[in-house]
Amino acid sequence: MDWLYVAGIGIFFVGLMASIALHELGHLVPAKRFGIRVPQYMVGFGPTAWSFRRGETEYGIKWIPLGGYIRMIGMLPPRPGDDPTRLRGSSTGPFQGLIDSARQAALEEVRPGDEDRVFYRKKWWQKVIVMSGGPLMNFVLAFVFFSILLVGIGLPVSAPIVSPQTNTCVIPVAEKRADCRPGDRPTPAAKAGLKPGDRLVSFGGQKIATWADATRLIRSHGAGPVQIGIVRDGRPMTLQATLIAEDRPRLDDPKRTEKVGFLGVMPTEVMQKQSMGQVVGYMGELTGRVAVSLVRLPEKMVGVWNAAFSGAERDPEGPVGVVGAGRMGGEILASDLPPEQKLGIFINLLAGFNLAIGMFNLIPLLPLDGGHIAGGLWEGLKRGYAKVMRRPEPAHVDIAKVLPLTYALAIMMIIMAGLLLYADLFNPLRLTG
Repeated sequence: MDWLYVAGIGIFFVGLMASIALHELGHLVPAKRFGIRVPQYMVGFGPTAWSFRRGETEYGIKWIPLGGYIRMIGMLPPRPGDDPTRLRGSSTGPFQGLIDSARQAALEEVRPGDEDRVFYRKKWWQKVIVMSGGPLMNFVLAFVFFSILLVGIGLPVSAPIVSPQTNTCVIPVAEKRADCRPGDRPTPAAKAGLKPGDRLVSFGGQKIATWADATRLIRSHGAGPVQIGIVRDGRPMTLQATLIAEDRPRLDDPKRTEKVGFLGVMPTEVMQKQSMGQVVGYMGELTGRVAVSLVRLPEKMVGVWNAAFSGAERDPEGPVGVVGAGRMGGEILASDLPPEQKLGIFINLLAGFNLAIGMFNLIPLLPLDGGHIAGGLWEGLKRGYAKVMRRPEPAHVDIAKVLPLTYALAIMMIIMAGLLLYADLFNPLRLTG
């Protein structure tokens, strides 16, 4: 196995674990600020690999790098009428017993004097801030990564510069080949003397600023002579070319063809730096696409199932697990791309994962952060209504009542993670096909 591939996987996991650590830090800081006791801050799951204690909190790393958590005391309130400092026996019903067991576990770490340091007794807006801190940190990281990518490195764009990969012969679109053969006609570009590195600046007297401009002007011209303005080695020049009419794929539907003007040049891909305003637009567009993907997640998981067990092709817009993303990191580093493009794709991968993790955690279902946020908002709404109507202050929202649904959702998430792991191992989504 290529050492660059292994290094790419390692670098991605380091970036992923750092993102997870900062996500949990987004919860930890406001929790401590509001006086909630936090016994543990952990990155990873399973047995502890390394830890240290500072104050009342144990900080550490666990062996399974698939997430992280902070443990806050008193996440669930006691049953109405119970002493919040004492445990009681569970009820006999299966669901009620499950709920009572969870309440007991939530109260086990509550020590004398901790009554006002439990999570459930905090103000509703404090709960919302604590639980929003993790996803918010992911959004901040995504914005930072996208800013580095777009402003510092740039996005790959097709520039109106003749590429070294440009063929010098006319290849019919139906033949689907890339190499010239004896007897092939020379392209109008080759006849006119265009060379790799020439920048197209005008076509028939009209200015060319982008490759889209060049494509539009060439295709709409049809067959016939035209003057082409170029810059070669810093010197402006004018060439005379005679375009031909050829069948080419349509721009709006590549599966169909149309007869258009043909010059025979390919663009050069360059990295073009963007503005901060474009970062906002770029991230906003991706946020919309991620939101649509989350809504369609059940449908997407059917596609993952088919890819895992029927050999179907993985959907490029479908979900990818941690292992699959790590393999992408290895694929990026081991590729033949220029170092700048490797770095750009790597940063884009980390930015996209942070954006997806942040939005996934905002789904208003437990055990996700969004479920706790929804509980806090519901409590605020109830208390606000009671205040306006001059009614007694309602009790804290008891999210323990939805624990059976929470456990069902947790089982579904474990199954989804297992399915993604299997698909990522045996039918991974590849960047290079």
